[in-house]
Amino acid sequence: MTNKRKIINDPVHGFIAIAHPLVFDLLEHPYMQRLRNIKQVALGHYVYPGATHSRFQHALGALHLLSLAIDTLRLKGHTISPDEAEAAAAAILLHDVGHGPFSHALEHSLAEGVEHETLSRLLMHQLNAQFGGRLSLAIEIFEDRYHKRFLHQLISSQIDVDRLDYLKRDSFYTGVTEGSIGSERIIKMLNVVDDQLVVEAKGIYSVEKFLIARRLMYWQVYMHKTVVAAEQTLIQMLRRARAIAQEGEQLDASPALRFFLQNRITAHQFEQGGASGPLARFVLLDDADIMVAAKQWMSHPDVALAMLAQMLVHRRLPAIDLKNIPFEAEQIEQHRRQLCVAQPAIAPHTDYFVFSKALSIRAYQPGNESIKILHNDGRLVDVAEASDILSTGALSNEAKKYILCYPKRLV
Repeated sequence: MTNKRKIINDPVHGFIAIAHPLVFDLLEHPYMQRLRNIKQVALGHYVYPGATHSRFQHALGALHLLSLAIDTLRLKGHTISPDEAEAAAAAILLHDVGHGPFSHALEHSLAEGVEHETLSRLLMHQLNAQFGGRLSLAIEIFEDRYHKRFLHQLISSQIDVDRLDYLKRDSFYTGVTEGSIGSERIIKMLNVVDDQLVVEAKGIYSVEKFLIARRLMYWQVYMHKTVVAAEQTLIQMLRRARAIAQEGEQLDASPALRFFLQNRITAHQFEQGGASGPLARFVLLDDADIMVAAKQWMSHPDVALAMLAQMLVHRRLPAIDLKNIPFEAEQIEQHRRQLCVAQPAIAPHTDYFVFSKALSIRAYQPGNESIKILHNDGRLVDVAEASDILSTGALSNEAKKYILCYPKRLV
């Protein structure tokens, strides 16, 4: 008999206990093991060298925080059965299993219009069939169909254990201290009122720091302009590879990657594909498929693809200008003309190298799913109203910036 109640040493949270045999079995499954080879912050390590942590590590961290949250809620008198605790643990462990290579960076590059949440749900249903229905309750919680809605809110809400782990973890591995949050303190302040997850008033300062840290981490890490430049180079390389593959050329790539380059796969095809369909090919992909292909494409006869691959592999990233208003069309066109003069061979493909796009974030969304603060007299107040320092407008308004990418040096 295998001992399935393991303890894992995590550099962020310390020792993580695997409390449920089902969770151990899921961790051993190839779908979860694949996440070891998918970086949590995509190409963030091009700016922050330590940021090479994986989706697998994040899943473990979120699992740990969920178990702490369930223990806290039980101590406060809320009934959570062993089956519900196991199901919630399975749901949070699998919440990111649908991520593709380099996480969010390639979310819509390999399968256009298909969110990773959709693929996570489909994979959970596949696993449920393999595990003889043992994930049925986990899927109900994940899909917000279970009558105890606060269990779903622990997994997916504006102050869920997913966010509580990734902010602290990404801060740790990047060294960006502005993202460090008191996740354990927030969890200790959690409570449930009318089947809604709330935070007790004593925890409001930790929640304020959490919301501010999330905003800072987006601009300082996830949307750092050099990180964006690296990820856009990756996206444009795959875009060019897809254009070549769909003209009939057999590019050097793994069979799974070649399949997604040659075909435009919809969410419906993922759902209807069966055991040998697109989903079965998708779970064979990780970061290595992309980087090995990029190394092969560095010597491809297509000048645009070869240049983009060399830029990515050698970290010869484009320049990137950033401002609060859109760039004028003439400014973009000027960079394209300069590129045509410097590299006549890629004149037909300048849109792969010179382009502008908008970046936006919204740190907080007031409304039905807002973070509620529970006061001692029983009142529930939106955190934006309860806080002395948070501005509802600053938090909830969409913050938008515009980037302009163009080669600063040619390969």
